[in-house]
Amino acid sequence: MSVMTIPNFLTLARLLLIPIFIWLLLDEKLKMALVVFFVAGVTDALDGFIARVSNQKSQLGAYLDPMADKLLLVSSFLVLGHLGLVPGWLVIIAVSRDVMIVLGLVTLTFFAVTVKIEPVALSKLNTLLQISTVLLVLGASLFSIPQWIYSLLFVSTGLVCMASGFHYIMIGIRALEAQGMRSNDP
Repeated sequence: MSVMTIPNFLTLARLLLIPIFIWLLLDEKLKMALVVFFVAGVTDALDGFIARVSNQKSQLGAYLDPMADKLLLVSSFLVLGHLGLVPGWLVIIAVSRDVMIVLGLVTLTFFAVTVKIEPVALSKLNTLLQISTVLLVLGASLFSIPQWIYSLLFVSTGLVCMASGFHYIMIGIRALEAQGMRSNDP
């Protein structure tokens, strides 16, 4: 199968949208940034759908797709935090979770522990809440939402993000322990 499938092309397009999105945010063009974020979301949905229905799943896509998602969300939180639109504590939690996951994967690779990367329900909920946070913050330029809704969303996102991070840490520890047991077998 060719490496440059339609889903991989869409994922690369999403990666190329990230610098444009960051530039628009830094330039405080929130409505345009919202459009770019929405288009990036559409490419994400399309690449997964096309990969499944046309049997165009690839190893490259398995790595590129989550990387594009994480880069978009981490960039979003960092810049929105810099602009004061998302609380600093939430930026720290969201970015730290992803950094810990990447460091965990590097550690597992270093110890030759194979892990199949599959998002669990808690991780999917985390992604949904992070995307909702970005959309709601960017959408503030279009509609008025009471502050308590933002507060509730920020706290919910932070709590689920921490729970998801701890869940992945436990998976990594169990994988390391299982590898240690296998290497100690006669």
